[in-house]
Amino acid sequence: MVTERYKLMTPDQRMKIASSMFETARAIIESSLPPTLSRRERRLAYARRLYAGELPDVALVAFAEWNG
Repeated sequence: MVTERYKLMTPDQRMKIASSMFETARAIIESSLPPTLSRRERRLAYARRLYAGELPDVALVAFAEWNG
């Protein structure tokens, strides 16, 4: 039933749903992190929660240290 519902949606509708789910996951992660973390520590903890096992640790550390 869910698959059929998604098939009826436009690509834009599916993208909005996926984006909303990602933002919710991000908010949950952010709310679970201690407020005392530095910017680097916060970014590293966030990246590890989302991408551990998907990306090498060196990439997660690079993300945490990026100042762009």
